[in-house]
Amino acid sequence: MKVAPSILAADFSCLAADVARVAPVADLLHVDCMDGHYVPNLTIGPPVVKALRKHTDLFLDCHLMVDNPHVLLAAFEDAGADGCTIHIELGDPRPLFDEIRQRGMRVGLSLEPQTPFVAVRPYLAEIDLLLVMSVHTGFGGQPFIPEVLDKVREARTVIDTEQLAVEIEIDGGIKVDNAHLAADAGVDILVSGTGIFGADDPVAAARKIREAGDRR
Repeated sequence: MKVAPSILAADFSCLAADVARVAPVADLLHVDCMDGHYVPNLTIGPPVVKALRKHTDLFLDCHLMVDNPHVLLAAFEDAGADGCTIHIELGDPRPLFDEIRQRGMRVGLSLEPQTPFVAVRPYLAEIDLLLVMSVHTGFGGQPFIPEVLDKVREARTVIDTEQLAVEIEIDGGIKVDNAHLAADAGVDILVSGTGIFGADDPVAAARKIREAGDRR
């Protein structure tokens, strides 16, 4: 089981220090990029990724909750992003897949809680990561939506049956008490924001989330 602390819940005034603190127990860092259009909230973009890149060697897993990812991909590449995940809700993702790969980044595809698995099924063989949202995109700290685990199970079955090199990531409301549910459904990567950075001891919290996932 991999654990990806989401920096959306970190203290932006000391982001490098927060990242350094959890680095020993993190497999990658999840970076939520919101444009105030695709979702109502506005968070961070390539400049913060570029600044963060100087302080960590961890894989920077950038989730683009933006209306027009195409205009930002070059900037994310230049900033040092390792992967970019886009949303199926924007329409045909294939042209963006090609550009992300050409820029040397891992290709991710995400779907909202209300979007059925069938929407992403045709693209599974063309991506590296499937991000299943277990909250509605836009704001951190929302409660986990357990019904999305049915989509995780569907994806796990297809990926295993067709022997696809695709990791399943889940993001939204992941904490110690539900990490095992996501793991049992077939998740490979647990993203947690407030479950880690909102804890009194973020390092211990990340370890407990991993341990809960490893008990599947």
